[in-house]
Amino acid sequence: MIICAGNNETFNFAQPMGVGLIETAMNLTRLCLFDKPEFILFVGSAGSYGDAKIFDIIESKTAANIELAFLSNDAYTPLDNVVTTNETEVKDIVVNSSNYISTNEVLTKNYLKFGVGIENMEFFAVLKIAQEFNIPAGGVFCVTNFTNANAHEDFLKNHEKAKQLLSEHVKKRINELTKK
Repeated sequence: MIICAGNNETFNFAQPMGVGLIETAMNLTRLCLFDKPEFILFVGSAGSYGDAKIFDIIESKTAANIELAFLSNDAYTPLDNVVTTNETEVKDIVVNSSNYISTNEVLTKNYLKFGVGIENMEFFAVLKIAQEFNIPAGGVFCVTNFTNANAHEDFLKNHEKAKQLLSEHVKKRINELTKK
């Protein structure tokens, strides 16, 4: 099953789950309870912490929920804040999730030290639910912006092209898999 966030980030081949961690967790849980999929593929946009470039396509099976306050030693969590469905030795780019879009370029560069390369609001919830229901899952992302003061403007400017690139990439990968 292919899913996406929703609102203005929808695809004709994906089922919307909601925007942010909470909506995604609620709706994906409901879906898994009543019609458990064999595999979950999340498709969405992402912001880059600096290494990934605009319109890069990134595939990952690892997500984190690390808030900015953690990076400045202003918070801690007793919760496991990284989840993966990656069962290979190949190292993933970790996708960070929060209900907030980061705009502090200096602070967010610190995510790179932890192997966290991009952010997407929903992916951590997707992988936590997939883990809970023992469903293999992954994500495909297209970078729309850097995490800086222009994040929102760049997202708006690049969003339509990113959705087009994601659509092309996913359809190409589906064709590759069905030929095997």
